[in-house]
Amino acid sequence: MSQPAYIAAANLVRIFRSDEVETFALQGLDLSVEHGEMVALVGPSGAGKSTFLNLLSALDRPDAGTLVVGGLDIVAANDRQRAEYRRSSVGFLWQQTTRNLIPGLTARENVALPALLAGIAPAEAYASADELLAAVEMSDHRHRDPLRMSGGQQQRIAIATALGCKPPLLLADEPTGEVDWASAERILALLQRLRRDYALTIVLVTHDVRVAEAADRTIAIRDGRTSSERGADDIETVVVDAAGRLQLPGELRQRVGLGSRATVSAVDGAILVKPWSPGSTGEGSHD
Repeated sequence: MSQPAYIAAANLVRIFRSDEVETFALQGLDLSVEHGEMVALVGPSGAGKSTFLNLLSALDRPDAGTLVVGGLDIVAANDRQRAEYRRSSVGFLWQQTTRNLIPGLTARENVALPALLAGIAPAEAYASADELLAAVEMSDHRHRDPLRMSGGQQQRIAIATALGCKPPLLLADEPTGEVDWASAERILALLQRLRRDYALTIVLVTHDVRVAEAADRTIAIRDGRTSSERGADDIETVVVDAAGRLQLPGELRQRVGLGSRATVSAVDGAILVKPWSPGSTGEGSHD
């Protein structure tokens, strides 16, 4: 029997309301991630990527749908369970490196802080911090103020801090967005190594195609729904949700002249979608 996905999201809906205006950030998103995968979420601004990360981190709740991470039903969990999940099961890496770090603390103190807040004994927390600083190749800087370091060095400290409680899930929102490409490559290589050494599942948001290519799968989100995926085989697949909806890539629709309506027919075990025009009919047998 196959194991359930580590992350299983189905029909997620998130609506933001202000001044009697409703904005649908997620409109029935379906997505699954296996344990140990590194997945990149891509799509235009406002597509729902960061909203989904906030749901995954239990910083927010969906208005509808289901979300299970590591066997925990994030939607049904009570406040105590959600707080424990945030503390021990998920690490978050923000785009702004300074947002990940506490001013006035050394690198070692920053990395140890999550474990100390979780009630870990100081000796154990600082020993773990030293291990993580070594893992991100920053041991020589453990007594320095991270805010006086380069952007790439800060992000390494931030990664170690996000892993302070050794969570199985790491969420990263544009983790290379504030560093040059040479530093970004080093950060991506580091994430790959940490994924292997600490059995991490990593979900990251990016607008950089080069960053997305470093992941096992690239999942495109458009208009609050999962629209397509691209894996290591470089084949793009269109996602069909539980209601049978799919989103065809815009460039493909434009190439064949597909507008707001189409004819659909079953042909030789496949589904044929063609531009609709008055008087047009599908080909083959119809169901």
